[in-house]
Amino acid sequence: MPESRARLVCLPHAGGSASFFFPMSQTLSSSADVLCVQYPGRQDRRQDPLIENIDEYADAIAAELKPWLDLPVVFFGHSMGAVLAFEVARRLEEADPEFSALALFASGRRAPSRYRDENVHRRDDDGVVREMKLLSGTDSRVLGNEEILRMAMPAIRGDYKAIETYRSLPGAAVRSPITVLTGDNDPRTSLEEAEAWRSHTTGACHIRVFPGGHFFLAGQQGPIMSLVAEALSGSRP
Repeated sequence: MPESRARLVCLPHAGGSASFFFPMSQTLSSSADVLCVQYPGRQDRRQDPLIENIDEYADAIAAELKPWLDLPVVFFGHSMGAVLAFEVARRLEEADPEFSALALFASGRRAPSRYRDENVHRRDDDGVVREMKLLSGTDSRVLGNEEILRMAMPAIRGDYKAIETYRSLPGAAVRSPITVLTGDNDPRTSLEEAEAWRSHTTGACHIRVFPGGHFFLAGQQGPIMSLVAEALSGSRP
């Protein structure tokens, strides 16, 4: 395999795990070093203390990534992961004035400055499951297995608390160019809310609208993989 010329850092949605990005890793690993962030409280990190705050998440991820900045970096975050990609990139830029990602893909999430009054993390377990089914991002086999769901619920609820209580700093922006990916039928992100990402970068910002809901990327893997591959090669997304 040829030596990687760039590094792709993937950050999953609330309640998600690193394995969500297995298709992307499988497709792009021949041309890039792919790192998929595993949040605590799930899979191989099931025993690790949960994090329920975006700032704490971003601080921890940025610290872990610092030794991996020897290659140009592309961030890809979906939903909560999009906000984390932004906050991690912002921290890395603050720590190193020379650092800027090749691209930051913000998928399935409204801009950091756009808020809604959401309280999924305060619902009972059935209410959380209803939200997960609405967004159709969780394997139906997991939703149908009470034991697995019960084990995962603390991590899922903690993630929802983190993203629902998040507030960005006024005027927060990165130097890294941002490519916003959004579904045309996403109940959690309107086009106006997606367009608002433009105010969060001093670089270029491109908006790509795909058919589908919150997890539109599941049915649009080909075009999205192509965009990421272009970014990894240094081309404009």
